[in-house]
Amino acid sequence: MPLRVSNLRVPPEFDEAELPQRALSLLGLPRDQLARWRILRKSLDLRDKSRIEFVYTLELDVRDLPHRPLAARGLRIEPYTEPPFALPSPGSLPLTHPPVIVGSGPAGLFAAYFLAQQGYQPLVLERGRPVRDRIRDVRAFDAGGPLDPESNYLFGEGGAGTFSDGKLTCRASGPELRRVLEIFAACKGKPSLVYEYRPHLGSNRLPAVVKALRQRIEAWGGRFRFCCRMEHLDLAAGRVRGVGTSSGYIPAEVVVLAIGHSARDTYAMLFRQGLAMVPKPFQFGLRIEQSQEQVNRVQYGDSELARRLGAADYALVYRGETRVFTFCMCAGGQVIPSVSEPGYFSTNGMSLSRRASPFANSGIMVTLEPSQFPSDHPLAGMEWQRLFEGRAAALSGEAYRCPIQWAADYVSGRTSSGPFPSSYTRGVVAADVAELVPPAAAQAIRQALLGFDRRWRGQFLQGATLVGPEARGSSPLRIVRDPHTLESPSAAGVYPIGEGAGYAGGIVSAALDGLRAARAIIARYAPLAKP
Repeated sequence: MPLRVSNLRVPPEFDEAELPQRALSLLGLPRDQLARWRILRKSLDLRDKSRIEFVYTLELDVRDLPHRPLAARGLRIEPYTEPPFALPSPGSLPLTHPPVIVGSGPAGLFAAYFLAQQGYQPLVLERGRPVRDRIRDVRAFDAGGPLDPESNYLFGEGGAGTFSDGKLTCRASGPELRRVLEIFAACKGKPSLVYEYRPHLGSNRLPAVVKALRQRIEAWGGRFRFCCRMEHLDLAAGRVRGVGTSSGYIPAEVVVLAIGHSARDTYAMLFRQGLAMVPKPFQFGLRIEQSQEQVNRVQYGDSELARRLGAADYALVYRGETRVFTFCMCAGGQVIPSVSEPGYFSTNGMSLSRRASPFANSGIMVTLEPSQFPSDHPLAGMEWQRLFEGRAAALSGEAYRCPIQWAADYVSGRTSSGPFPSSYTRGVVAADVAELVPPAAAQAIRQALLGFDRRWRGQFLQGATLVGPEARGSSPLRIVRDPHTLESPSAAGVYPIGEGAGYAGGIVSAALDGLRAARAIIARYAPLAKP
């Protein structure tokens, strides 16, 4: 009988292979009754620095359970049956042309994955280059080269997530989440992605994962067309008939819009074409950079633990008049430029799988509400992003230097002078970074930094710098869709999904939204006949 055993606590040096024996011993059961086992969840409890522990939830399939109730101090034991993952039976509505998926970020890739697996032969359009070529373009830019507006940290195969920290965290649960994580693990990821509390791939592993996903999609009959930018939708009588692209016209009865949160030209085009969209709250802020050794010392108490546990991260929330929170904390990482169009500058963070950089960085973010936007226009949030990114670009110049300020100077309202420690590769420029965010956000961040510093007993701001703006945390608008069919009410057959459409907030949530779109299309349409 399968059991779920929760709250099994072990020290950091404990061998995971011994977990089932530890659980069986606590339950008073012999080893020969165990048919199989697996880890369902793993997290790290840092609340008591004198007793740091890993906390596990296990599934144990035990034969011949005793009739007595099973109990062990501190453990929670309950029968466990995992709901199965299943896709709907194919619908009956025929398709004349393959579904077109615009964008190859996690939403687009996972929509394509499940459609291809079920025989729908999707065509994925990507305005940027394949991931191998994109890596070369990003490296050339980091080395001081010019920005390529179609192949950069935001555009290209894999979307913005390809050059990010590679966190696969998500608030969702259930069989859909598990299936998505299993696919990431199978596509050049690692098995522990399925059960870690904060699974992390790293920017060096993500390109291989993206390529492996593409190869599976192609093996099932899906196709990719790179350097192909959508330029308009062909709409007639409220229904899509095809897509006009930089490479020519493509007929389609189904178009999935997985455009990403930075395709501003595409937003403007869709608005002109009459697709319903509304402003939505989005994240905006600055990015703090600190010594990773200092973060390790605060979080672990003993910096030697970092050798066994890896670089420490953190997640902090300040609940003042305005809620401020850390976002995309990159332990052992580096600050990167999050830019896709000339004349604008924004920051982001990334880290490699080993998290070996001496720097840690994290967004310090507020949520801007539509009521705060300069107007109620659907694109007002996007233009607000541009306003502050334009200010940063005026400081950074054509060299894309990063505006920077000592964190202690920021909270005190003082100007800063260098030299500044920084992981940013293209150079920095001293600036008053409070000018790079809306005034209300600047004040809220100032108060939150003081609060975080008190919580860390004076070690949060010590030696830290702030860079900014951090403007691309999420989409500032939502492309409206029906909550049941997932279609745009303005254009039947058009499915807005993922972060760009305003329905996700990270790699995994975007992948899940791609799965939902595939499910909706499968339930309605019949697969294409094999050529």
